[in-house]
Amino acid sequence: QVQLVESGGGLVQPGGSLRLSCVASGSIGGIALMGWYRQAPGKQRELVGIILSGGFTKYADSVKGRFTIFRDNAETTMYLQMNSLESEDTAVYYCNLVSKVSQSYWGQGTQVTVSS
Repeated sequence: QVQLVESGGGLVQPGGSLRLSCVASGSIGGIALMGWYRQAPGKQRELVGIILSGGFTKYADSVKGRFTIFRDNAETTMYLQMNSLESEDTAVYYCNLVSKVSQSYWGQGTQVTVSS
């Protein structure tokens, strides 16, 4: 069984920064990609960005230049560095992992609130 645990959410003022973490554990069997998604109240869940097993990253246009995804050397912990946060970034942020056998796993989510 695979578990994903996010942490690092909280309340931050506009223009501030936060770093989210996602720790993967269990019988993963190889990671194809990991990603961050978010869901704001009343909206559908949307992709923030992904990181492939080779380190390639891709971001939603709304966060390009402000958010960065990276992983530790063991590739079992993924981070989302969020800078220049805006009120529109307020959402529950979810970690996703897709294994090399195409199984998808989700974390429980962590709340990010950007407000003065």
